[in-house]
Amino acid sequence: MISHSGQRQPPRVEVVIEVPRGSIFKRGSNGTLDFISPLPCPYNYGSIPAYLGMEGDLLDALVLGARLRAGARVTLYAYGAVGMADRGLYDDKLICSSRPPTALQRALVILFFRLYGRCKGLLNLLRQQPGRTAYAGWFEAEDAIARAEPLKTKERHPLPVSF
Repeated sequence: MISHSGQRQPPRVEVVIEVPRGSIFKRGSNGTLDFISPLPCPYNYGSIPAYLGMEGDLLDALVLGARLRAGARVTLYAYGAVGMADRGLYDDKLICSSRPPTALQRALVILFFRLYGRCKGLLNLLRQQPGRTAYAGWFEAEDAIARAEPLKTKERHPLPVSF
C-alpha cells in the first residue's frame, strides 16, 4: 500500500495476543498450553486470525512494545517476518509494532529466534519429534502474508498442529 506521501506502507494486521510479554506459559491459538518455558518470553506473542500459516495453524505474530494482556486484540503494522523451520514444517512469524523497529530491536528479534530455534529443537528431540528446527531468516511481511492462506471472516481454522 502507498501512503499519501508516496512511501510504501507496511501491511496492517489484527493480532490476538496468546502469550503476554514476560509470561512463561506458551499457549497455542486454541488456548491450550503447549509448554512452560524456563525463561519468560521477551515479547508479546500471538496470531493473525485472518490468515492460516503454512504449518496449518493461524499465522504467528510477535508484537514489540509494552506488555499486553492475553486475549487482547491489537491492530498494528507488520514490519517484517521471521521464518522458522519447526519439525521440518516452515512457519512465518510477523514482526508487528506501531512504529518501525530500530536496528537494535531487529537484531534482538533475530537473536531471540536463533536461540528459540535451538531450544525448540532440543525440546523436539526430547519429545522424539523428528524434523529440522531452526531460524530461517528475516523476510518482508508482504512475502509472509502472501505465503499464508486468507481465511473468510466467519471461517474457523482447522485443528491446530500439535507441538
